[in-house]
Amino acid sequence: MKTADVIIIGGGIAGIGAAARIAPEASVVILEMEDAPARHATGRSAAIYIRNYGNATLRALNAASEPVLSEPAGISDSSLLTPRGEMIVADEAGITSLESYLDGSDGLERLDASEAIELFPLLRRDWVQAAAFEKAAQDIDVDRLLQGFLKLARRHGAELVTNAAVTGIQRHENLWQIETPAGRFQAPVVVNAAGAWADQVAALAEVDKVGLSALRRSAAIIAPPPGLAPNHWPLVASAAEDWYIKPDAGKFMVSPADEDPVEPHDAWPDDMVLAEGIYRAEQAADLQVKRLEHTWAGLRTFAPDRTPVVGFAPEVDGFLWLAGQGGYGVQTAPALSQLAADLCLGKSSSLSREILTSLHPSRFQG
Repeated sequence: MKTADVIIIGGGIAGIGAAARIAPEASVVILEMEDAPARHATGRSAAIYIRNYGNATLRALNAASEPVLSEPAGISDSSLLTPRGEMIVADEAGITSLESYLDGSDGLERLDASEAIELFPLLRRDWVQAAAFEKAAQDIDVDRLLQGFLKLARRHGAELVTNAAVTGIQRHENLWQIETPAGRFQAPVVVNAAGAWADQVAALAEVDKVGLSALRRSAAIIAPPPGLAPNHWPLVASAAEDWYIKPDAGKFMVSPADEDPVEPHDAWPDDMVLAEGIYRAEQAADLQVKRLEHTWAGLRTFAPDRTPVVGFAPEVDGFLWLAGQGGYGVQTAPALSQLAADLCLGKSSSLSREILTSLHPSRFQG
């Protein structure tokens, strides 16, 4: 039986980030069910920091994370961000959705159709009616962030155990005892950072589930039209959230922005969903997609209110939720990693009481 101060279940960006912040002051073991960390949502992220992405709580977490992404002391020698920009575009039917996105936003510039086409020349003039541009949106170097967190955690003694799917959890004499194929582990505090499997982990521990939903998001890489070099073009997304296009290493990543409910699993793309999403993108932009060079899918896991779940379960001691990050997990990782560490170590958080309340799992109890 291996004993630690904190056991973290899940080796994605949430779990690895939390370990990096906890390990300087407590012993940590990370249990990952795959043979390496970040096999699922983290490794399949669109990898962009968008401050205005998500609801009010998420926008606050985005803002709290930006200083670490810009100046990642102890994680990397240089910024993890690279200028990209994000443009939300709308046809006539999408203008109401665009206005909703603009509500409460910070740093968004309204554009007319001509200005939008100047930034992304493939947009069809007969389709785009309005747009908004977030110049401060930036690409995130996800691998450097993850590996930096992992090196920091290990530097302070944290242990990553792979091929360690949790098969049993029991509370005994103020310790959580955890069974895995890689051995048995115990600690007074467990952090549930299991992503799409977080409700299943809670059930093993006889902790109330919070109602997480795993939603599939698909994507494909396509070649741009001949003669174009779109490396410095912004990401462009439909205000209706039914497609987006992101320049990627001289090509385009195209997604139908799908959110199809699925059981937690190693996700793969649905060819018909991809085809329908690419068709919608072709109506807005002059792409004429003939071949998909690469396709993949990942899971975005949401709580019912689409806000992360972070806090100790109210019905039992020492079970910390760190789940439900949806499509915001990478860009909110610095803030939520620090919050998880503060909670585990009994420290005060720099986040407001309002934000802490909006994240707490007790909000799902009647």
